[in-house]
Amino acid sequence: MTAPQLPNTADELRGAGLRVTAARVALLETVRAGDHLAADAIATGVRDRLGHISLQAVYEALHSLTAAGLVRRIEPPGSAARFEGRVGDNHHHLVCRSCGAVVDVDCAVGHAPCLTASDDRGFSIDEAEVIYWGLCPGCSTQRLTSAP
Repeated sequence: MTAPQLPNTADELRGAGLRVTAARVALLETVRAGDHLAADAIATGVRDRLGHISLQAVYEALHSLTAAGLVRRIEPPGSAARFEGRVGDNHHHLVCRSCGAVVDVDCAVGHAPCLTASDDRGFSIDEAEVIYWGLCPGCSTQRLTSAP
């Protein structure tokens, strides 16, 4: 018995109701291979794969992929929007105040939405977004070694 094949990028786009284009395939693969990339870094990655693509086309494709649930957009306050391929779970993020590094961290406690609102005001809550702020290990070490 053979193992079932995982869907390829084109199949995922079709399954999400999106037209399959070389740009969308390259963009989705770039996001998934990256680590919380900003749009300009994604554009560079797509250009490395395909050649020219406008930043506007990257933004439009990111919007479509985000709306389809294939990409997640995060926007820590004071930072440009970042995009990631980890979707379908309610994970959170660690953000370094110094260098801006963003790292995934699993749900705070329990199952999604991970937190219970003190007053849901009638909402049916299905997701919670948490950002933990601090210094990454590299910036913490650098700060300690550069202290007088």
